[in-house]
Amino acid sequence: METPRIAVTFKQRIPWGAKLAAKIVLSRLPISYKVWKSLGAFELGDMNRPEYAIDVFKKHWHRVHLDTEKQDGFVALELGPGDSLFSALIAKAFGSSKTYLVDVGSFATADVESYRRMARLLESSGFSLPECAKADSLDEMLRASSGTYLTRGLLSVREIPSASVDFIWSQHVLEHIRRDDFLPLFRELKRIQKPLGVSSHSVDLKDHLGGNLNNLRFPDSLWESNFMSKSGFYTNRIRCTEMLCLFSKAGYQPEVLNVDRWTELPTPRARLAEPFSTLPFEELSVSGFDVVLH
Repeated sequence: METPRIAVTFKQRIPWGAKLAAKIVLSRLPISYKVWKSLGAFELGDMNRPEYAIDVFKKHWHRVHLDTEKQDGFVALELGPGDSLFSALIAKAFGSSKTYLVDVGSFATADVESYRRMARLLESSGFSLPECAKADSLDEMLRASSGTYLTRGLLSVREIPSASVDFIWSQHVLEHIRRDDFLPLFRELKRIQKPLGVSSHSVDLKDHLGGNLNNLRFPDSLWESNFMSKSGFYTNRIRCTEMLCLFSKAGYQPEVLNVDRWTELPTPRARLAEPFSTLPFEELSVSGFDVVLH
């Protein structure tokens, strides 16, 4: 993983090219991500919203049908937690004994009151998290929820013991992993996943400035350069079929649960770079999909 998933709050009416240029300029100003976020210019998804974070966890949890009755809690890993570590509390509420939260940088809020609110929200739904509800710091909250925050991406995953994780999930994260890191990362995830463990991922294949296919307009030599990949809008442009093949190469058995499609291409084929311009419509029309990995 190289570039975090950063969504821009520009209005949809602003031309895509103008958004692109603005992102390139803004990403190079000497201003931290936390400052940009406070100004409303950048966001790492919606995981800082408690209700949304709970819904995301439940969606992936109910997909995997993990048998937790025969074990003393389960070990979980969220790939790309983004703006919060709410998932540690949610997983704890559902019975986790340990939760890894893996990202490519330290983006999560340290505002302990936001975690207390999350704990109180979970308690109002019948879960018991007394230690989390009274934590005085982010470190205390992580200890109380048995959470471990790792911020070096692939390097962090390599430090996790083999066959130690029951449940891995991500929400609109896989498309942001650097292309060259994708297969190595999933080989590591397969290594750390228990033989009966399961992974669940939701993948968004749209460009992340306009929701179309404009990210396919560039040749690999430019798009995969550090200049572009560090500008805050990078997606690896791995299409659905190729991504499924990479899962298989990593040793997984992918099970596709859902595929979202456009009825017509939102970006004209003539504007796309090779090799995307010659891909079949059935491949280009996939805007996202959900997959479980065994």
